[in-house]
Amino acid sequence: MAQDFGATSTTEDVLSGVSLAGRRVLVTGVSAGLGVETARALAAHGAHVVGTARDLDKAHRATEQARADAARGGGALELVALDLADLASVRACADALKAQALPFDLVIANAGVMATPFGHTKDGFETQFGTNHLGHFVLVNRIAGLMKSGGRLVNLASAGHRFADVDLDDPNFERTPYEPFVAYGRSKTANILFAVAFDARHRARGVRATAVHPGGIMTELVRHMGAGEIEAMMAQINERATAEGKPPFQFKTIPQGAATSVWAGVVADADAVGGHYCEDCHVSAVVPDDSTSGLMDGGVRAYAVDPARAEALWAESEELVGERFG
Repeated sequence: MAQDFGATSTTEDVLSGVSLAGRRVLVTGVSAGLGVETARALAAHGAHVVGTARDLDKAHRATEQARADAARGGGALELVALDLADLASVRACADALKAQALPFDLVIANAGVMATPFGHTKDGFETQFGTNHLGHFVLVNRIAGLMKSGGRLVNLASAGHRFADVDLDDPNFERTPYEPFVAYGRSKTANILFAVAFDARHRARGVRATAVHPGGIMTELVRHMGAGEIEAMMAQINERATAEGKPPFQFKTIPQGAATSVWAGVVADADAVGGHYCEDCHVSAVVPDDSTSGLMDGGVRAYAVDPARAEALWAESEELVGERFG
């Protein structure tokens, strides 16, 4: 049962006794961290996983264990090229998948970047918004027709959505002073809102969408942060926790971090998670926008699951990428 799982549950805990034989899954970002473990766990339980990566050589090395576990578990793992920061690459990947005409039971939009220096994608979008949101927006919408009734979309979000709502008037920081974590927060809020809007469009045909926060995990995602910056952030979080009589923050392991993705994708009740934000293998409570709760206190800001905000972002995203998806 879903309530048996929590913050310390691992992918193997969540998938214990679960056979995914015959399931086909797309996971973006399988060259490091959570993407590798997510793909490994699903393939080890019998799924055919299509993993995407910008650097296929790196992904091939990173998924050696995943392929071995897949062979033992009756699953499979194949790799395809995808650079989410280049919409030509995104469209080529989507077109190749559509040409195969093989359906998907689950799509996990896992890849992303965090706290990057100010920059732009190949198409001129601010790096984090363009990579984390717009790249996935185009990819997922282009292959939406391949998603089977009963299928799901899982968007990797973050508690970092609390740093900022999306800015539909200045998405590329053309007038706003750039702050790496504000940009990250905008992109993670966008990931949640995209799940809300996608769920609203596809639930009638049996396809649901959800967003998940994996928790705090030390992966390559933090490569743009210096050691001192990470330590300062942890000190601030733990100072607040101590003042509130709470235990200090603890990082999750990678298998614990990937657990919520696989739980939301194949274990949880579709109606329970559809259109919602999940963390620690449960559906999160909505926190008012003016709440003073801390980054690690759990919950999702109301602005990140607001259906009207989700529709406004959808329309803005279509304008930015020059495509209509209905």
